[in-house]
Amino acid sequence: MPLEEVKRNIIGGKVKRISSSVQLALTRGYSAEEIINAMTESMLQVGALFHNNDIFVPEMLVAAATMKKGLALLRPLLSADRQTNHEKFILGTVQGDLHDVGKNLVCCTLESFGFEVIDLGVDVPPEVFVETVRKESDCHLLGLSALLTTTIPAISETIQAITEAGLREQVFIMVGGAPLTAEIAAELGADSYEPDAYATARAAVNYVEQCRLREQEAAREREAADKPAEDREQPQSPEMPEAPEDIPDETP
Repeated sequence: MPLEEVKRNIIGGKVKRISSSVQLALTRGYSAEEIINAMTESMLQVGALFHNNDIFVPEMLVAAATMKKGLALLRPLLSADRQTNHEKFILGTVQGDLHDVGKNLVCCTLESFGFEVIDLGVDVPPEVFVETVRKESDCHLLGLSALLTTTIPAISETIQAITEAGLREQVFIMVGGAPLTAEIAAELGADSYEPDAYATARAAVNYVEQCRLREQEAAREREAADKPAEDREQPQSPEMPEAPEDIPDETP
């Protein structure tokens, strides 16, 4: 099966083979959407292998790079709606920290899940995060990376700067890095702590899905409110019991 071959190539990190297997699936009649769904399933398997320590960071990076190459072939073939319906994710290592391996792994993994990543690089000052969030007003996901204990305060400073700029409600902020924990992330004011690249991607996907569900519910409520009064279901009035017939007075 062509789709199974695509999956095997991604899980195995076969960068040189992914193009031919994608082309084969297309010639066999599979749509770009179907192939991308199969590729996403394979990345979920890669993430599970990584969590179970069956593979490690190098294998994870190669699998993500393989999917990225396959996606590059398929994106031009997607429907207009699918092409414009991607989500953005702003990502960067905070000021004072020059580590980029973890951030780059997160970047590749997010792209393999279909996100458009705005990678700000390393040693990013709070004001650059603020300017980017303001500029990318349609972006609602922000990732802050810190690999040094001494740069943890920079996360707090960045979140505070975003808050003072009036942009805090725009973005769901995820943090990650070796010195961090869920408890520290909460103290810093972040929305979420993610321990690795795969967890970050899954959290981002879940957040987007929850947002879409809320939007759909809000749309249904607006549609119901806009209906003319006569078209809305009217509550049934309870039936009143019939008045009892007059009982003749039999008093002698």
